[in-house]
Amino acid sequence: MLIRIVRMTFQQEKVEEFLTIFANSKHKIRNFEGCIYLELLRDANDPHIFITYSQWENENALEQYRQSSLFKTTWAQTKVLFSDKPLAFSTYSFVKV
Repeated sequence: MLIRIVRMTFQQEKVEEFLTIFANSKHKIRNFEGCIYLELLRDANDPHIFITYSQWENENALEQYRQSSLFKTTWAQTKVLFSDKPLAFSTYSFVKV
């Protein structure tokens, strides 16, 4: 299982617009073939920072999503709302305690 974490910082006046985009696309993303889990997190100290945490069957499933029209449309709508460059990480679970 591949874990994808994306940290996004938004312009203050664009947060609600992002939340609308996420609300309209979250079920489509979660039901995309290969997506196991999707969660939106909000930074505890900065309400303009959000993190998506998603789990994918494998790297290929994530790549299929990233090449899809769903991702391209959603990302195009989202990235214009940023106030800083997003940070994205793909990881594998290593140690569970």
